[in-house]
Amino acid sequence: MALPGLMSQPALPRWQVVGALGAAQTLAWASSYYLPAMLATPMARDLGVSVTTVFGAFSLAMLLAAVIGPWAGRAIDRYGGRPVLMATNGVFAIGLLALSQAQGTWSLFGAWLVIGVGMGSGLYEAAFAALVRLYGRDARSGITGITLLAGFASTVGWPLSAALELGIGWRGTCMAWAALHLLVGLPLNWRLPRHQPEGHLTGPPGAATDAPAPAPAFAPAQPLVHPLRAGLLLSFAFAATWFVSTAMASHLPRLLQSAGVGLAGAVAVGALIGPAQVAGRLLDFGLMQRLHPLLSSRVAALGHPVGAVLLLTLGGPMASAFAVLHGLGNGIMTIAKGTLPLAIFGPVGYGALQGVLMAPTRVAQAAAPLVFGWCLDRWGLQALWVSTGLCVAAFAALAVLPRLCGLRERPA
Repeated sequence: MALPGLMSQPALPRWQVVGALGAAQTLAWASSYYLPAMLATPMARDLGVSVTTVFGAFSLAMLLAAVIGPWAGRAIDRYGGRPVLMATNGVFAIGLLALSQAQGTWSLFGAWLVIGVGMGSGLYEAAFAALVRLYGRDARSGITGITLLAGFASTVGWPLSAALELGIGWRGTCMAWAALHLLVGLPLNWRLPRHQPEGHLTGPPGAATDAPAPAPAFAPAQPLVHPLRAGLLLSFAFAATWFVSTAMASHLPRLLQSAGVGLAGAVAVGALIGPAQVAGRLLDFGLMQRLHPLLSSRVAALGHPVGAVLLLTLGGPMASAFAVLHGLGNGIMTIAKGTLPLAIFGPVGYGALQGVLMAPTRVAQAAAPLVFGWCLDRWGLQALWVSTGLCVAAFAALAVLPRLCGLRERPA
């Protein structure tokens, strides 16, 4: 698609590429993943369906995203991130426009399925793959930069969706988000560098960039001895931690109320998670930058369990500590989703690999609101033992990965 006034494309320095991707990702997350939290209730009321039905359509979209992810990753490996991400702006716009015109259950589910195609090909995994396609092994700092910017998607998206819904209704809000994809998101993704030959991905680390990559703390003793085993361990760790992340995003206020925190206090504590996530990403960008992402991901996996044990043993007074520790871990793990597969498997075929690794995560995310909600109804605050167990299991998977998969430790 040709954009008026954008007929020539100057080369961009890396920080501008990261900035463009980060801004586009903020828009993509705010208008999809974070949309139901603000619009599900008015949408359900207007369409004559239950709020559960709206979230069911959203869960189906995430399941479709799991299927789409590997296809989108392969397309980025072959053609680069620019055309794929530009196409997703169109897909998001079509889905949001269809959602704005929904008249019942079938059209609601149909619109969310279109949005699910956009989610499977236009969220973090696609942006990470686009960076790796451009910068190879040196993409880690760029991945961190994207997550720093897009970490504010809920901070921007929730108030904007709420304000628009009050002013122009939920249908007008969906149309406004669709327009933003075409007027803002599409030009941002258009500015990305064009496709580069894959040969630059196979050179020595740092050869294609302006700064050398830090030496890894772990390196294959030979070409990875057990790649399938490594992939399964990573998939499990990511799925377990993101099940917990989505469960907390869906049920945190009710969970904190079961610990004796009032509604207003629960909302205030919940507001700490966003800044804590950004703080975790800044920590990864600074102090942890020279550590192998396998080490930082282990630290991240323990954030939720430590906070949960404090809340379970000491009750409501530990609610803020729980939110901060959970947010710190979640922020670092978001980066690890992009950097850990790159460090272990390398940049060649990264997009397709990301799509496959993250497919179980999408399924876990789709199941999390329902499954953890059931646990909360049955056990109250003790449901935290379920989320704690999952994160500890993820930590164990990351801890045994080097020994089971042929990676040997060496000093950074």
